[in-house]
Amino acid sequence: MFESLTKHLSAIENTEEFGNWVVDRESKGTMDDPIKMPYVNYGTMVTDTEQAIYDFVDKHPEYGLTHYRDILERNGLEWGSQAMSEADVSELDGQVVMALLLEAVRAERFCEGALLALFEDGSMRRWLLRLREIDSGGRNE
Repeated sequence: MFESLTKHLSAIENTEEFGNWVVDRESKGTMDDPIKMPYVNYGTMVTDTEQAIYDFVDKHPEYGLTHYRDILERNGLEWGSQAMSEADVSELDGQVVMALLLEAVRAERFCEGALLALFEDGSMRRWLLRLREIDSGGRNE
């Protein structure tokens, strides 16, 4: 079921840098030469994984992931990179893990670097490993 996502695990495990911050150090900060906001330049592996998450959501409306925040709330999970990264996913089903993954990519729209932090601290890898376990007949399918 989740192979389109878990196939990215080997790339995640073999990547040393998921992205890098781009900070404008050349502009003067004047009206004519404003300083550009910092942003993360993500590698291909991250953008491919992000696209796979969105593709899964589109192809599986039965998971109800358009209401991902409600799914997380019902399962006692709250938004925030620390709370999300500390979540014990070992007993969560595929819908809840997918809601975490979707929350992670959506968080990037509001908090630059949120997705980078979740890749770097191993959360994305851990969540994808849980999906692989579910596909392998793990608990709470």
